[in-house]
Amino acid sequence: MSHFNKIEREVKSVTESHKSMLEKKVLKTIQKYELIENGNTIVIGVSGGPDSMALLRVLHKLKEEKQLKCEIVVAHINHGLRKEAEEETQYVETYCKEHKISCFVKRENVEDLAKKQKIGTEEAGRNLRYSFFEEVANNTNANRIATAHNANDNAETVLMNILRGTGTSGLKGIDIKRENRYIRPLLECTRKEIEEYCVHEQLNPKEDKSNKETIYTRNKIRNELIPYLEEEFNPNIITVLNRLSNLAKEENDFFNKQVEKQYEKIKIEEFLGNKQFEGKSTIVLDLKKFNEQELVIKNRLVRYTINRLTTSCQNVEKIHIADIVKLCENNIGNKFLMPNKKIRVTVKKGKIFFQKWE
Repeated sequence: MSHFNKIEREVKSVTESHKSMLEKKVLKTIQKYELIENGNTIVIGVSGGPDSMALLRVLHKLKEEKQLKCEIVVAHINHGLRKEAEEETQYVETYCKEHKISCFVKRENVEDLAKKQKIGTEEAGRNLRYSFFEEVANNTNANRIATAHNANDNAETVLMNILRGTGTSGLKGIDIKRENRYIRPLLECTRKEIEEYCVHEQLNPKEDKSNKETIYTRNKIRNELIPYLEEEFNPNIITVLNRLSNLAKEENDFFNKQVEKQYEKIKIEEFLGNKQFEGKSTIVLDLKKFNEQELVIKNRLVRYTINRLTTSCQNVEKIHIADIVKLCENNIGNKFLMPNKKIRVTVKKGKIFFQKWE
């Protein structure tokens, strides 16, 4: 008996009013966090699995019922990793055709792509997905890109970050809205609620068998660690981890506001985009004012400055941040550090120079 056959037997007695509970919950989340505005066009990343099909169904129904005044289009990636991939692509295309939803499909062999780029298959797949989402968004003049991350995904991310030795920022898990572009309308819904909705709506989503394999860290957390924690320690571990995530988000938002204020006080100049310093995008900070800050603010100022310069702190680890802070505190001669290949941080003449180095 398949996973969804079991769910179907469990929820046969659920009334029609329960069917719309997920839709109401998602609409409340959208309104609470202002995820979608009137007139928006939304690109929905759809794999054909239960999460993304539930997201597509909910947003389409809310649109048809005039509760959301927006347009939706679908972006689907065929990663070429499993024999079922083509069947999943056909399923998504057929669903979209039946419901008159524009559907954009990209086929790619992710294993070959990973080898060419000398990165892991997971990373290559993620990069490919988001690149394609952006491509579809640009071609359709879309304002938002919606992905189907849910409360369980968020709990798994928090646990994964803890196991990696994250700082407090890692405890916030998955952002419900990022860069006012990427949105996660299902983030307050559990996987159980989503799967029950799929049964009620007779969506018959495709089950990705690779999610049951334990070769990836996230799958081990999902299939082994969380069930163990639920059974041995707390049956509500998903709720608890999401509560922790929300608290961390609130504190992170507070710190971010403080950092933005301090940044404006210690910033001397910004040379970004076409305006460059010595041929490179550069941010210049006042060394003395920087050193007067508390350590927690210094650490966050370094990350904030790098993000302004490159839009990403990828591959900049905690040890790199600590080295930069120490460099500023020591203030010896014209010293510099390169936390990664794209960033060079130099201290000289009472100033800190963050430069985009590529």
